[in-house]
Amino acid sequence: MLSLSTRTAGVQLRRTFATHASAPAEQAAKATRHNWKRKEIKEIYESPLMDLVFRSASIHRQHHDPSKIQLCTLMNIKTGGCSEDCSYCSQSSRYTTATKASKLLEVDPVIEAARKAKENGSTRFCMGAAWRDLSGRKRGFDRILHMVREVRGMGMEVCTTLGMLSPEQARQLKEAGLTAYNHNLDTSREYYPQVITTRSYDDRLDTIKAVREAGISVCSGGILGLGETDADRIGLIWEISCLPEHPESFPVNALVPIPGTPLEGNERVPHTTLVRTIATARIVLPTTIIRLAAGRNTLSEAEQAMCFMAGANAVFTGEQMLTTPCSPWDEDKALMGRWGLEGMASFEQPNVARKEGERLQKDTSKAPESSETSASL
Repeated sequence: MLSLSTRTAGVQLRRTFATHASAPAEQAAKATRHNWKRKEIKEIYESPLMDLVFRSASIHRQHHDPSKIQLCTLMNIKTGGCSEDCSYCSQSSRYTTATKASKLLEVDPVIEAARKAKENGSTRFCMGAAWRDLSGRKRGFDRILHMVREVRGMGMEVCTTLGMLSPEQARQLKEAGLTAYNHNLDTSREYYPQVITTRSYDDRLDTIKAVREAGISVCSGGILGLGETDADRIGLIWEISCLPEHPESFPVNALVPIPGTPLEGNERVPHTTLVRTIATARIVLPTTIIRLAAGRNTLSEAEQAMCFMAGANAVFTGEQMLTTPCSPWDEDKALMGRWGLEGMASFEQPNVARKEGERLQKDTSKAPESSETSASL
């Protein structure tokens, strides 16, 4: 916020020029709707692209600092061998791909990777395990709870994606210090059976409900390029908008076709489709962080800039995503430097901080006075 001050007859007058503004909680709550109609979202999605981006950029600046991007690093802690048939995923045991199944990692290499991510500016560390659910995996789950405690103890936000969760498992993750849980809806309810048959749409919604009721931030979005239509992309955003709480994070993935999977021959999703989806999601989910996720490394710098102008404000950065390439830290630091951007601090998003509540206050009080809270690059 820039300001000019003058004094007239002993009275100070102040004019403000908004470059960005963080809306008060009441204003943000008022702007967040849960009664969107598909027709309304369709009208937004199909509006002229320049008008759409201008509108989404304006809404973005009402609820977020446009100079900040959340930097996240994702690590695969258990690769392959999954019993699900997600047609985009190389980790399914049903497909013959270059991805080889491995056991759950031990704690130490995961913590070392989290330290490296933090040193490179990431403030959220995400851990993914290729499982349908945690049934019969008590020892493995205990190890993951240990990982969550250790990463949280480093002052980072910590996220996991472990398949379907029960309410009790969600509660244990929350007690261990989990900040967020990723569980994507992937696409519209109507198109979903064309992509996955081993888990229903309602199964996914049940896990999201368990996570939300445990007080964990929800990370849920979709994948573009599955063979879906614009109506399915609109349907995905509509489904998310109808949740009792909008997710704190909405990842937008562009399919990276992987040889050996049923979708290996799919064409790259057009950049304009990616921008339209991001911009529409920003308008419908005004306080949510929108994460430009898989496929970002295939975009030019100008294409990425357009996505961030449209309202994206988070990326995955580092050595790799789960099984697809990721933009390295050094490249992202250079890119952000050219754009005049910096990384968000841990727990900077108001909705996430609210859910952390007393625990975050205790963590802050324990931190050394000299510790850095900014993730500036």
